[in-house]
Amino acid sequence: MSFESRTPGLKSTWWTPRLAWLLLAAAIVRFLLYAIAVACSGTHIVIGGDTVSYLVPGRNLLLHGQFVADGVPDLIRTPGYPLFLAITSLAGMQVAAVVNILLSIFCVLLVWRLAYRIFIDNRIALGAAWIAAFEPVLIENSFLLQSETLFAALFLLSMERLVRFFGNHKLTVLIQAGLWLAAAIYVRPVAYYLPCALAAGLLVVFARTPSLRLKAPAVLLLAVIPCLAIWHVRNYLVAEYKGFASISDVNLYFSNAGIIIARQEHRKFWVLVSQMGWSTFTDHTGQLYLYPKYVDSHPEQVTWNQTQRLAFMHAEAIRILRAHMGFYLRICLENLIQITFKPGSSEIDQYLSLHKQISRQDKLDLGPVKWMGVLVHEYPWAVAEMLAFEIVILGIYLFAIRGAFRMGTRNPILWLLLGVSLYFLFVAAIVGGASSDARYRLPSMPCVCILAAAGVQRLRSLPASKEHC
Repeated sequence: MSFESRTPGLKSTWWTPRLAWLLLAAAIVRFLLYAIAVACSGTHIVIGGDTVSYLVPGRNLLLHGQFVADGVPDLIRTPGYPLFLAITSLAGMQVAAVVNILLSIFCVLLVWRLAYRIFIDNRIALGAAWIAAFEPVLIENSFLLQSETLFAALFLLSMERLVRFFGNHKLTVLIQAGLWLAAAIYVRPVAYYLPCALAAGLLVVFARTPSLRLKAPAVLLLAVIPCLAIWHVRNYLVAEYKGFASISDVNLYFSNAGIIIARQEHRKFWVLVSQMGWSTFTDHTGQLYLYPKYVDSHPEQVTWNQTQRLAFMHAEAIRILRAHMGFYLRICLENLIQITFKPGSSEIDQYLSLHKQISRQDKLDLGPVKWMGVLVHEYPWAVAEMLAFEIVILGIYLFAIRGAFRMGTRNPILWLLLGVSLYFLFVAAIVGGASSDARYRLPSMPCVCILAAAGVQRLRSLPASKEHC
């Protein structure tokens, strides 16, 4: 089915009665998992590894008007999710978790909306939403107080506007897409380079449309770049830091350079990065380069400010990566495979306290093959569970491939869906280093669910529905 650029029959609505049971099912599975997780593991289960690093600067911004942590301007985070978490957690962390679940259910609605925009077929749209309602990664992150769910919602709003622009060519709609995308970047900077990629795509799509060939990419960039420039200016004024968020420098030094050194020298990863000055985010606000453990590992930096320390971490990490580029690319490939295909069952097991996980250090030190052997020996039923989850994710991917062929290679919306999905996977693989959690593919999964629904429709050989809900 090709994308219809003009859809005169499409009503501007966000509801159809057939969504009621779908959203109810999405709510039941999310709230049920949340309730069981709290019963099995306690109320602290909603606190993720990064939650504190969001909450502290967010509370300071909300209550005192300053985005600070540890007595200095916070550079590690951007204010999007910290402010959201600070507001929603005023009545307690469990209230914030419930709000996060409601936001996850809203994402299911947004998947339906986006799919309907693309196909003008309510069966495909509902199918995409049903898949998203039960997709493991979307479910298991629904109540966790981290930024993925809010980012997904804002990004889907941007995608819906962008697809709408392909249909009506109104620049005001493209501006809306850019503003939603800028908001998403303030929540998770992982999409920082996406506006440039989308602008390049618009340039190609409208190459034969003189009125939009240059105007469309320019309008998108002009909608996003000034918004991001505000935070760049803020960082420079408060700390002379030129970057957007220092989390990139922290990850580059400890996670990327750290895993390379550990494997090259056959050392335990967590022991090595601890000697480099690492301490877990659960112990502080994430600006670990300010803490005594880091200074003890780098005594020459005791008089340096945080910007100078970040500059050192960035330069040293780049030096190590360049010296071992082949090894680094191999690690990136391993990360890409794990992020794409990791089933996500172990996270749910952890919520429910179903078994004691093999530590993350063991996985990093043993490598994926030996780690799987240990898992088979110690937790054979958990391996069976992982295989069941893996079958689900592989099934979604296979149907998504069918859906991609169904749309046709000349369809710009196909390349939009594939492009943004691959963007998030590759960026996560490149910057992930020692971290390759399944949650990093969450931004890609709504687009995959939409393509999978188109693939299911193809298998059923059903004619395209023109039900305009």
